[in-house]
Amino acid sequence: MSTAGESTERTDTAGMNYGTIASPISYGGAMLKNRIIFSPTSLGKSPDETIEQLRRIAAGGCAMIVVGDVSVLPHGFGPSLYTRKGMAFYQKLTQAVHRENCLVCAQLHQSDSNMRAMLKYVPGLLSRKITAAQLRELLNREVGPYVTGMPVKKIRRILQGFGDAAVLAKQAGFDLVQVHGDRMCGSFSSTVYNHRTDAYGGSCENRARFACEAVRAVHSRVPDMPIDYKLAVRCETPHYGNAGVLEEELAVFVPLLEQAGVTSFHVTLANHGALTDTIPPASHPQFGGEGCFLPFCDEVRALTKLPVCGVGGLTDPDFVEQQLRTGRVDCVALSRALIADPDWPKKTMTGHARDIRRCVRCNRACLGGMMAHKGVHCIFEKENAK
Repeated sequence: MSTAGESTERTDTAGMNYGTIASPISYGGAMLKNRIIFSPTSLGKSPDETIEQLRRIAAGGCAMIVVGDVSVLPHGFGPSLYTRKGMAFYQKLTQAVHRENCLVCAQLHQSDSNMRAMLKYVPGLLSRKITAAQLRELLNREVGPYVTGMPVKKIRRILQGFGDAAVLAKQAGFDLVQVHGDRMCGSFSSTVYNHRTDAYGGSCENRARFACEAVRAVHSRVPDMPIDYKLAVRCETPHYGNAGVLEEELAVFVPLLEQAGVTSFHVTLANHGALTDTIPPASHPQFGGEGCFLPFCDEVRALTKLPVCGVGGLTDPDFVEQQLRTGRVDCVALSRALIADPDWPKKTMTGHARDIRRCVRCNRACLGGMMAHKGVHCIFEKENAK
């Protein structure tokens, strides 16, 4: 396990030692003060509310915040790095996070949604004959034809966008970037969606080409910037996820991504299914347990010496410490746990782990709030405001 410096002893009042959680690490060249990362999360709030929530999470002691869905093209969803207003937003955000002694990472995102296809569903959505969940499913069905039929000229324009966006992200103050390996990269990687017969389809090597060229585009423009890769894994026993990489294909994809310039891997379940699969509640039939996606990390760990970050239902400091201490993962990414209690890292590392407001993985106000277009919240929110 690649670490930087000696572990600092941190012991809870119950006697549990959290020295590994508290220890620094070089995460692909980015020095993290501890092992806790806030994973990319669509908060669905106003710009000022978003900045304040991320600043508050940074103040709680995590080492890095990954800002989700930073568009690689000028016309994407949310704030744009290509506009004055968008650049000002990201600069304000990075400055707020940096003031709390926390690094910040831009997740470079390219949607695989076919906007033209979406137009035919707008009347049904406006008349409420189609729900938001049904729209998501319908758009996922459009991904395959969209990716398979995309002209090479457009592919090259998108790939150039990854490099352009990385340059702008650095100007905005981001410390590193994460290439979103689900969405467009994941759809090109997947046989479920990618039925191309040219150099971007067919074999594993060809289906990895888009993702690898996206990474190379970033590395060529900002060679000194670490590149994290959100590695989306889909499984078939039982079937979960439609984009991303099959478990048995990891042995091809991981070395190719590493050769392209990836410096660390953020490993999770592939998307394009029910949101309750990638954000699983405690009642989920397959992913209800603590650290539910860590078995995917085990497979990636066997294929690379680069740092590996695990995610998925992580709420218990004792469990997290054990996974880090054994070297199963180098870092862990939390989202709902830090929304439930931003001070999770600080409380863990100062001997107050028993005071953490533990996420119960109910999904009521977080995923539920997002789906209701009310923003991501938590059932503990009133307590957090005290």
